[in-house]
Amino acid sequence: MLSGVKSESPSGLNRNPQMAALWAVEDSVRGKDAGTRRQARQAESAAVVNTLFKFWEKELSKLSRKSKLAEVIRYALTRRVALEQFLSDGRVELDSNTVERAIRPQTITRKNSLFAGSDGGGRTWAAIASLLATAKMNTVDPHAWLTQTLERIANGWPNREIDALMPWNYRP
Repeated sequence: MLSGVKSESPSGLNRNPQMAALWAVEDSVRGKDAGTRRQARQAESAAVVNTLFKFWEKELSKLSRKSKLAEVIRYALTRRVALEQFLSDGRVELDSNTVERAIRPQTITRKNSLFAGSDGGGRTWAAIASLLATAKMNTVDPHAWLTQTLERIANGWPNREIDALMPWNYRP
């Protein structure tokens, strides 16, 4: 979240040691329980974040209002409460990289479905891709789940029990 200001800047924002300090704290608490992460962030990151916001406020006055960097800084300043959420909740990540990596395959599949040949084909492709991604997110082998589900449907699975076919209810 806070890493969004790593753009080119005459002020040197892209070489800011405070950002490096935040990432160092995150590296030290990665994989630890939420309480430990919150404690370390309160002890080490809170002051860094406060310094960063003061720095951004000062730098904003030096930049053209229309510059991309000014836009990014204004974005951060107006969302300070949300950006600081990671300091008080150890479950929250500093950035959204984990989520972005997790959804990348679905996003690529969704883009590929644009070439399905028709609107209906695209919708079908998107629905199947969503179900396969749901299977993966539920640690279910997508091929095994889909095979079993299609076999059950072909053998007359009752509509009133369709929920039992969902990936999260899969039993090999």
